[in-house]
Amino acid sequence: MLASDKILALDIGASSIKIGEFQLSKSHGLRLVNFNHTNLGMDPEHEEERKTVIVAAIRRMLQEKNIKSHRVMFTVSGQSAFTRFVKLPPVDESKVAQIIQYEAQQNVPFPIDEVIWDHQVLGNTEQGELEVVLLAIKSDIIEELNAGVESAGLQTEIVDVAPMALSNAVRYNEGESEDCTMVVDMGARTTNLLFLEKGRIWSRPIPIAGNAITQAIAAELNVPFLEAEKLKCAKGFVALGGAYEEPADEQQARISKIIRNVMTRLHAEITRSINFYKGQQNGKAPSRLLLSGGSSIIPYTDRFFQEKLQIPVGLFNPFRNVEIAAEISRDELAKCAHFFGEIVGLGLRRVTHCPLEVNLIPKSIRARKQMRLKQPYFLGAAAAVMLIPLCLLAYTKKTTTLKDRELHDVSEEVQRLGKLDREVRNEQAKLDGLKTNAKQVMELWQQRSMWPDFLNDFNQRWISNVWVTAFSPEACGGSSAVSAPAAGGGRRGGRGGGEAAPAPVAAPAASSAGCTEIRIEGAGMGTADALRLVDELANNLRQSPYFDKTAPEKGVVIERPPSAMTHETTFTFTIRARLAKPVNIISN
Repeated sequence: MLASDKILALDIGASSIKIGEFQLSKSHGLRLVNFNHTNLGMDPEHEEERKTVIVAAIRRMLQEKNIKSHRVMFTVSGQSAFTRFVKLPPVDESKVAQIIQYEAQQNVPFPIDEVIWDHQVLGNTEQGELEVVLLAIKSDIIEELNAGVESAGLQTEIVDVAPMALSNAVRYNEGESEDCTMVVDMGARTTNLLFLEKGRIWSRPIPIAGNAITQAIAAELNVPFLEAEKLKCAKGFVALGGAYEEPADEQQARISKIIRNVMTRLHAEITRSINFYKGQQNGKAPSRLLLSGGSSIIPYTDRFFQEKLQIPVGLFNPFRNVEIAAEISRDELAKCAHFFGEIVGLGLRRVTHCPLEVNLIPKSIRARKQMRLKQPYFLGAAAAVMLIPLCLLAYTKKTTTLKDRELHDVSEEVQRLGKLDREVRNEQAKLDGLKTNAKQVMELWQQRSMWPDFLNDFNQRWISNVWVTAFSPEACGGSSAVSAPAAGGGRRGGRGGGEAAPAPVAAPAASSAGCTEIRIEGAGMGTADALRLVDELANNLRQSPYFDKTAPEKGVVIERPPSAMTHETTFTFTIRARLAKPVNIISN
C-alpha cells in the first residue's frame, strides 16, 4: 500500500507523544498498521526546550517504526484550547453562521483575529434552542506546535482538540446510550471530563492530573521532579481507605497516601462538575465511568472512583472496534492502549463521519492550501503568458498563410477580371463603333427627311415677284453655294392672282461640313417696292421654326438689301438665316 493511502495520527501530550498509522479496513472501517509512543522526560519548568524535544522525539519515533506517511492529523490539549458550550435562540437557518460568529466574538476571551476558532452544532434542546460548542486556540500557540510538526517532516491536514477526538473514539467503540457516560481522561497536566449522552456532549478540563501527583511527591520527599516521576511509576498506587494494611515499604506507603490526597482533590472537582452538568446543562447523572489517559493506570484508581461515585468504573479500550494488523504485538499495544484514545479518534476522521469534526488548522496552512488551490490558475496564467508570443507567432504565421492564399486568389481573380475587362472593352469599342454608325445613319435619315420639310416650309413663306437665285448652306470653314433657278424661267406672278408662284428651291447638295447658316440670294421685278418686298420676305422667314429665334433679327438678317439708286427693272438681294439646329451634311 502506498504511503498516501495511510492515515497518520499524532497526539502531542504534556509529557508524552503518541503516533498511530492506520488504513481503511473493509470489515472494521479502521485498521491499525503501526504505532509508537515516547515519554518526553521533561521537567515542566523547562518549557523553553519543549519544541526542540518534541521535534527530535517525532523524528525518532517515525524512524524507529519506519513510518513513511507525511500527511498527519494531530491534537492540541484541552488545556491549550478554549472550549465553551453555548445555547442559541431558534433562528432562521440562513442566520446560524452569523449568530455563531457573534457568540464567538462575545465568548472567546481573546481578540477574534488573534485566535483560530471553529464550532460544531450539537443539536437542539427540548425548548428548540441550538446547542453549539465553540473551540478556539491562540494563533501563536498553534503556529508553534505546527512549526514543530512540520520541522519533523510532516504535513498537517487536521488539527483536532484532544477531548473532542477522544469523544469520537468513545462513541465509535462504546456506541450511543440513553444514559450518561462520564469519561475521565487523566493526562499529565489536565484531567479532561467528558459527559456523553445520546446526541449530547459536555466537557470540562480540570488542572489536577499526573503532574500534580508527581509535584506533590517531589515536595513531600524533597526530590527533583523527574525522580519523583520515577518513584510514582515504580511504587505509586492509590492508598485504600479504611482498615487496610499498609505496605512494608515506608516510602511506598507515603507515596500512596500522597496519591490518594491528590485523587481526593480530583474527586471533589469531578463531583462539582457532575452537579454543574446536571444543574446547568440539564444532563443526567453519569451511570458509568470510563478511565483513560496515562495516569489512569495508577493501581486502584478505578476502585477509588468506584467507591467515591458508586457507579461502575472501567478502563476505556479505544481498539475494541478497530482491526489490529497481524504484525503488531498485542502485548506491546496492551501496555499503552489506555492513552491511545485520541489517536483512534483522529484516525476516524478519515474513514467515517464523526459526531465532532472541528479543525483548528493554522492560518499559515490555510494560506498555503488556498495558494495550492490557486496554483493551477497561476501556472495556467504563467503558461498563458508564455504562450502569448507563441500564439502570436502562430497567429501571424496562420494569418500570413491565409493572407497569401487570399492574395493568390485575389490575384487570380484580378487576372480573370482583367481579361474580362479587356474583352468588355473590346466589345464596348465595337458597340461604340456601331453606335456611331447608327447615329450617323439616324442623323442622315433625319436630315434627309428634314430638308424636304424645311424646303416645303421655305417655299410656303416665299412671296410673289421674288425668286431665289442661289441657296447656300454655310459650313464651318467654307460654304457650299447651290443655284436655285426660278421656276418657269423667272416668271412673275401671285398666288391665285395670276402672279408667278415662288421659285421652288431644291435641296442643297450635301457637303461634309456642319451647316449653321443658310445664305439666300434672290432677285425680283420692279424697284419701287423692292425694299418692302425683301423686308416682307425676311419677316416671313423669321416666323419659321427652322431659324434661331435667339440670334439677332430672330436669326434672319438682310445681308445685302436691294439698291434704291438703280434704274433697272429688276433688283437683287442677299439674306443670311441662322439655323436653330446645326446640320451635319454628308456628301453623297
